[in-house]
Amino acid sequence: MEFYDLKSIAVSIVLVTVVTWAWSVLNGVWFRPKKLERYLRQQGLKGRPYRFMYGDIKENAMMLKEAKSKPLSISDDISPVVLPFLHKLVKDYGQNSFMWFGPVPRVTIMDPDQIKEIFTRINEFPKPKAINPISKLLATGLANYGGEKWTKHRRIINPAFHLDKLKLMLPEFYKVCSEMICKWEKLASKEGSCELDVWPYLVKLTGDVISRTAFGSNFEEGRRIFQLQTELADLTLQAIQSAYIPGSRFDVRNVKFYNPLMCLSLSDKILFCFIFFLSCRFLPSESNKRMKELEKEIRALLMGIIKNREKAMKAGEATKNDLLGILMESNITEIRENGNNKNVGMTINDVIEECKLFYFAGQETTSVLLVWTLVLLSKHQNWQAGAREEVLGVFGHNKPNYDELNHLKIVSMILYEVLRLYPSVVMAPRAIDRETKLGNLSLPAGVEITLPIVLVHHDQELWGDDALEFKPERFSEGISKATKNQVSYFPFGWGPRICIGQNFALMEAKMALALILKNFTFEFSPSYVHAPRKIFTVHPEHGAHLILKKL
Repeated sequence: MEFYDLKSIAVSIVLVTVVTWAWSVLNGVWFRPKKLERYLRQQGLKGRPYRFMYGDIKENAMMLKEAKSKPLSISDDISPVVLPFLHKLVKDYGQNSFMWFGPVPRVTIMDPDQIKEIFTRINEFPKPKAINPISKLLATGLANYGGEKWTKHRRIINPAFHLDKLKLMLPEFYKVCSEMICKWEKLASKEGSCELDVWPYLVKLTGDVISRTAFGSNFEEGRRIFQLQTELADLTLQAIQSAYIPGSRFDVRNVKFYNPLMCLSLSDKILFCFIFFLSCRFLPSESNKRMKELEKEIRALLMGIIKNREKAMKAGEATKNDLLGILMESNITEIRENGNNKNVGMTINDVIEECKLFYFAGQETTSVLLVWTLVLLSKHQNWQAGAREEVLGVFGHNKPNYDELNHLKIVSMILYEVLRLYPSVVMAPRAIDRETKLGNLSLPAGVEITLPIVLVHHDQELWGDDALEFKPERFSEGISKATKNQVSYFPFGWGPRICIGQNFALMEAKMALALILKNFTFEFSPSYVHAPRKIFTVHPEHGAHLILKKL
């Protein structure tokens, strides 16, 4: 009798568990999204009706594939190429609209006052806590943290990017840029000109700058880390692109650089990540073995550099004025001033992740800024000539110092305008953890927010009828004047979480552009194909083939 009672109890537990799980799944993929949809529509927000499980992700995938197949002119808006679905959504439904990333609604925010609120109230509008294998494998670090951990890391890292420290790094900027110029001069030496894809050179340039400024005397090890991390990024992207969601009729490769996990419920995310990491770490494919080797070697190299620096600092050696040295000194000061509490300061693993982020964020941002600057100046020769005249007038054939770089007004205007037309990051997502007021909107928990940087930068209501034209003169009196003191320009973010490396990237870009302008004129090669593509940032898919002529 007791056996049958235990059997009945076990069956009941299993049934309750199955019913609870089934309800949880059904609620997550249908009832809850439909409830959120009604809530959003009641506030005047518009969008496509929610469709079971996938939302808008299939259409998003198809539009990305279609956009890639269309030719693009340099004067065209890149928004329909890098954010095709969102561009059409705003066109069809207006700025007060929302889209579906699977069962998750994302509200589009383009009003400058609301954008300002979001960037200011960082604890109420955190970054989404998405499970992202790419970012976790390549780097976590400051850009991905929130709450107290972000506050602590930002405080410790800040000294490394103070202006007085950046000024000390200028000689390294100059040295690396001069090495690239010398290579170009040799290629053009016979006929005085050459046809060149400048994109790989700019990628190497920015990687070498990070290697030198982050690790100083450990430059060669730093360069090796950059090479390994570049290979790891390529392999990780290939793994994500070749993933397939069971039961779907489309390949995630068509969703090219959108995170496929965003469309899944929490239980599906966990399952997907388990499968992903299982395949990455245990299936005996050559690429998976290589990814594991790369991750291990990167970590070992960084650990060795950091341990040696620790020994040197304990032995009383002076702190090196590179990013790693300043970061470690700041971390020691933080620990000393706050006691040996385990929650104070950064661990070695934290320092490793921040070093990896130096590479990933610093190299990507500056290389894409430089390549699109050269592309746009190849089209707008009058601005190229004006910038060159300014460079020669400010420092002639001398080595540029900080004050001289700071006096390059035309160069600054050009870089600002390039960042407006071709922002490195085209959108910024934010999460809603609890019901939150935003202007006249009341947003429930579970909704996400999209700040479409590229759409705001190209908005004719904010920038005028010439919003899609390359007109650096709009920044002749600075950013505040150009934006009419609105938050309508934020290529590096805005508010407390503004990119900590903004000044670093702009100073590096000014140095590189000034030296290029001083030594060469450049124009399009007949083989140039204009194809901006959103990867991590906006890359030129077919490179940037230019004709360089020595001056």
